[in-house]
Amino acid sequence: MRKYKVVDAFTSKPLLGNPVAVVLDAEGLSDGEMQAIARWTNLSETTFLLPPQSREADYRLRIFTPCSELPFAGHPTLGSAHAVIEAGRVSPRDGVLVQECGVGLVKLTVQGESKHRVITLDLPPATMRDLDADELDELEAILGHQVSRDSAPAIVDVGAVWIVAAMADASTVLRLTPDFARSARFEAKLGATGITVFGRHANGDAEIEVRSFAPSCGVEEDPVCGSGNGSVAIFRSRRNLISSSATNYIAAQGRRVGRDGRIAISISDDGTIGVGGSCVTCVDGTLVY
Repeated sequence: MRKYKVVDAFTSKPLLGNPVAVVLDAEGLSDGEMQAIARWTNLSETTFLLPPQSREADYRLRIFTPCSELPFAGHPTLGSAHAVIEAGRVSPRDGVLVQECGVGLVKLTVQGESKHRVITLDLPPATMRDLDADELDELEAILGHQVSRDSAPAIVDVGAVWIVAAMADASTVLRLTPDFARSARFEAKLGATGITVFGRHANGDAEIEVRSFAPSCGVEEDPVCGSGNGSVAIFRSRRNLISSSATNYIAAQGRRVGRDGRIAISISDDGTIGVGGSCVTCVDGTLVY
């Protein structure tokens, strides 16, 4: 019997964010058992809390999709941090937690308490490369729509690997109906987690609308994706799509799948990308396994 929570990330209102299943007592589980549990929960990610191996970390986290393990992912990192604080397993030190995962150590800043708690992760260092001409043509065929070629689409690797493309506007993003079977083959060929697209809103609280597709991981559309939004922030920063006087912005995600997530992006003077938001626990119980 293992303590278990399902946390909705990037929302303060239950059922409107992206749920992550968090197994708080994961010691003794094999890789195969973790994968089986993740396949059973059938959420985009399931995480497993373990004692840290690094003296600098507060805990170690393993992150699984229904099909595979990820070295890093955004909403599972935030949701799991919320879960461990709420369960009393770890307390922030001077407002900071350090998570150990496949990409190494991830710093999380914690502000507020309970339903007012906001957690922000520092995105791991990223690499980025442009798509070649054939890859770009295939991406447009998958999306069924042209992308912005003024800001050349790229592969952004933050541990999770996203093919990132800008669209004409938010309404174009919301109208997309990708070919998921073709996308899964494309992702596998490029070694990518999935495809993340974005477009600007003309007005409202969110500057951009984001959608993330990862059928090769068993997730056709991720409701609200932290690593996808972090990769978009990297892309926008390196493509000079963010004003130097406006380095903080809000992204919206999830409307096409019945969610209403909000992701707070910040870019520090040294270029560190912060990905933050609220979390709320929707299930609190025991996994009988």
